[in-house]
Amino acid sequence: MSKNQDHGFWNAAQKHLIRYGGSFEPAIIERAAGSFVYDADDRPILDFTSGQMSALLGHSHPRIVSTVSRQVGQVAHLFSGMLSRPVVELAERLAALAPGLDRVLLLSTGAESNEAAIRMAKLVTGKHEIVAFSKSWHGMTGVAASATYSAGRKGYGPAAVGSLAIPAPNSFRPRFKNADGSLDWQTELDDAFDLVDSQSTGNLAAFVAEPILSSGGILELPQGYLAALQQKCRERGMLLILDEAQTGIGRTGHMFAFQRDGVTPDILTLSKTIGAGLPLSAVMTTAEIEEEAHAKGFLFYTTHVSDPLPAAVGLAVLDVVEDEKLVERAQRLGAQLFAGLSGLKQRYECVGDVRGRGLLLGVEIVKDRKDRVPDHQLGAAIAAEAFRRGLSMNIVKLPGMGGVFRIAPPLTISEEELELGLKIIAESIETGLAANTSRPGIAAE
Repeated sequence: MSKNQDHGFWNAAQKHLIRYGGSFEPAIIERAAGSFVYDADDRPILDFTSGQMSALLGHSHPRIVSTVSRQVGQVAHLFSGMLSRPVVELAERLAALAPGLDRVLLLSTGAESNEAAIRMAKLVTGKHEIVAFSKSWHGMTGVAASATYSAGRKGYGPAAVGSLAIPAPNSFRPRFKNADGSLDWQTELDDAFDLVDSQSTGNLAAFVAEPILSSGGILELPQGYLAALQQKCRERGMLLILDEAQTGIGRTGHMFAFQRDGVTPDILTLSKTIGAGLPLSAVMTTAEIEEEAHAKGFLFYTTHVSDPLPAAVGLAVLDVVEDEKLVERAQRLGAQLFAGLSGLKQRYECVGDVRGRGLLLGVEIVKDRKDRVPDHQLGAAIAAEAFRRGLSMNIVKLPGMGGVFRIAPPLTISEEELELGLKIIAESIETGLAANTSRPGIAAE
């Protein structure tokens, strides 16, 4: 019998764990190394999502293991009013990577960094209205949850006063179209801000955005959109906050996704990738904004602000990214993965779209390409079959966005491991289609 069927383990889990969304995978994970996690039967499972989109360097990277061991033996945690060398060094390193964003606050999670960024924007502008995209995910706490529109809004009472949303641009399902049928994002953005202006009480503080909306189904802001969005903000005295939890530290083929567009935000938040799987996040902003916030009494004490252990890990992450040329690697392997997934689109009618940048890609499963209706059932079947075959992929199951696989393997993944993942995806699609013989399968040549 499989050791994953440990009834005592699953009974204890059912009895004592608070469920926090979705169901658990049918495996007990005992260890992880490189691009794989290993279950109780020591079966390797290729991790195509870098854990929770966070294990940028894969699992148990020797330099991360060494850094944690060394730093724990020196100093791991301090009173929030004390400083250590790793904290100042990481702030200095991050500032050098994002010219203009010279001031850094080190925290623990993505939601926490967005809370701090929004709090700072409100204080500096003296306003309180926060605008975000309709498919956004910025966290599950306070104002971060109020700026999250892809899930989790029903049943929790009022959101923060002044929470506004605009439609997320979707090139696969354009709301406004050019003559050739492509997305007319400028008209969409103009229309969206007309709606914002009509709802605003004159207190617009900030717009918070992901350069690629991940939980929304890997929706990438088209080239030029970010600059136009920044202009909309400037016209209204708003700050632009970019949440690069998943796109930061090289994943898209740039150190930060905004660098492709030549647009520097007023505030940048980092998390997930900067800690390579450990809890570390950062808020970065200009000296001018930080000075004004400080003068107005900016307060964001947390238990683990400026902790030396995660800061030391962040330094190690930046060292590995630089030494192993992982930004360039994300470009090269991202092109390989995109080509492989596009080949599946040519082969299978159910693969409606392949999108994204670098090693953050989305594959949308549809009932047919003409109507582009998401196929939740087939997507779930493909995901389950892939896991059974030894591949972990994250599928968006949100209403209206079901059937979108978010694929974000470690930047350290090998070409052979990428090809293995593509092979398992193809086999899983075949199996999923075979289970539903009433639908079209192979795309026309």
